[in-house]
Amino acid sequence: MTLKFPLIIIVTFLSFAVTAQNKMKKVEELIETKDPGWPLVQDWIKTAKNKVEILPVDQVKAKDVLYKTQVTTRSSMGAVIFNTGGLLIDDGWIRILGSGNSKFTRTISDWNKGKSFNEFGEKPPFLLIADDAIGGFYILNGGGLGTDIGKVYYFSPDNLEYEPLDITYSEFLGFCFNNDLDKFYEGNRWNGWRTEVSKLKGDEVFNFYPFLWSVEGNDINKSTRKIIPIQEQYSLNLDLRKQLGFEK
Repeated sequence: MTLKFPLIIIVTFLSFAVTAQNKMKKVEELIETKDPGWPLVQDWIKTAKNKVEILPVDQVKAKDVLYKTQVTTRSSMGAVIFNTGGLLIDDGWIRILGSGNSKFTRTISDWNKGKSFNEFGEKPPFLLIADDAIGGFYILNGGGLGTDIGKVYYFSPDNLEYEPLDITYSEFLGFCFNNDLDKFYEGNRWNGWRTEVSKLKGDEVFNFYPFLWSVEGNDINKSTRKIIPIQEQYSLNLDLRKQLGFEK
């Protein structure tokens, strides 16, 4: 997929690097009261071209996730974690991870544990920050995907490649809020997708056969699809990369 969107100047407050496990900051140290990032994110949402649903937050849970993730609420990521259970974009087509909600139970911290790190407080080589209804994953690079640390990649289901988008987390929010998603996902939205996706849970995805990356799967309207847990799809994507020789 090719990323095309208008140039947006966005101030980035991202503080992605985390401390060593035995030096994790207390949650009180991560909550910024003088210059929080949430008002800025709210402004972006108010002017968004795409539909954005803010899922209600549980403050106790939000503090726990913020502590486990070790980002401050001055950053846009910390603002999303601390103030939302997650964000649903375009009727749930894209799901941005926050601190969890009954509609979208995964938290950014627990979803990444066992994937990008083993213990809370470790510096992860990447961080899964969002995903979409067709089994694509948005990943923040912590050094494991390339030298462009702090930039977002798209793990695309139509080629199983990690595609560099050359945008920061804050710019990724701008991409979700304002980009022409029909153009970005051209060929991967089927007739009537919006009705089906709007009923999809935030922890589920559509699985397609033939696979979207196969020659036989180039017409999504002719593919069969079923709903599966997102964990199953993520594991499948990684296994297929190995089977196809992408992982050495």
